Amino acid sequence: MKLRLGLLVVLLLSGFAAQPAPAADDFPQRQIKIIVPFPAGAGPDNVARLIGQYLQDAFGQTVLIENRAGALGSIGAQEVARSAPDGYTLLMGTNTTHASNVATFKSLSYDPVKDFAPVIRTTTTAMVLLINPRSAPKDLAQFLDFAKAHPNLTAGYGSGASQISVAQLQSRGGLSLVAASYRGVPQAMTDVMAGVIDLTFGDFSVAIPQMQGGTLRGIGVTSAARNELTPGLPALAEVMPGFEATIWYGLFAPAGTPAPFVNRIYAECAKFLAMPETRKKLADVGVIVAPLTPAEFGGFVKSEVVRWSAEVKAAGIQPQ
Repeated sequence: MKLRLGLLVVLLLSGFAAQPAPAADDFPQRQIKIIVPFPAGAGPDNVARLIGQYLQDAFGQTVLIENRAGALGSIGAQEVARSAPDGYTLLMGTNTTHASNVATFKSLSYDPVKDFAPVIRTTTTAMVLLINPRSAPKDLAQFLDFAKAHPNLTAGYGSGASQISVAQLQSRGGLSLVAASYRGVPQAMTDVMAGVIDLTFGDFSVAIPQMQGGTLRGIGVTSAARNELTPGLPALAEVMPGFEATIWYGLFAPAGTPAPFVNRIYAECAKFLAMPETRKKLADVGVIVAPLTPAEFGGFVKSEVVRWSAEVKAAGIQPQ
């Protein structure tokens, strides 16, 4: 009996050991879902839909884009963190979900480093300080004078970068503002257009079309220097030294996703991002192609947690 039991254990262990590692050629075999933790029309959503369409054509499988907005992206991020690590559920994460949320939430429901397998950083961008075109200020200098003469203007935010930008506007600009939280940046922009609130910070991807259409007025950008996508707008740092909020988007899978699957998705995304026509399409929606490999992206996220935590502290934002 002991001999038979021993042989059975050996056979079972041999069976487990003989299981081949997942192969990239076997992936994908069904629909892939990319969860965007911000509303439709937001910058991450625009990028996810372009990438999703390409992956759908490349893989021959449906790629579904699903918006799970709320709580500065943490609702959607948590859903992906708890999903099966099989490569079929991905997250279009940002510096909000994977960096600043660590400092802006007292208790975050996921760990941006331990709970995810980085796939690829896709793009970088910045934000624009936006006001209603019917407002009196026509440029940055006039805006600062106006805001100082009219304390308690309402500033809407819908992401970690926009929240930090509002706080920096107060601290570095010496302004008194009333901050208002939104489910996403597009909703805050809508209320600025309607005159419900006075200002907001919008991602280039959603701000530039509104500026071009005359429905919003851009005052300045949050990049450290003037940006190639909005050369006519000054950097806020020109009059408020140290003002910066450069943001990024990237794909993540749940931790434990087999490396061959991660690498397969990375390879196709990198191929897409290297195409000249892709760079133009992404520039048209206000973002700059800036890919990182899975290993590079993982190290980058760790450094970003440190950087954005310092930004949150310097801006005086209290964890909620």
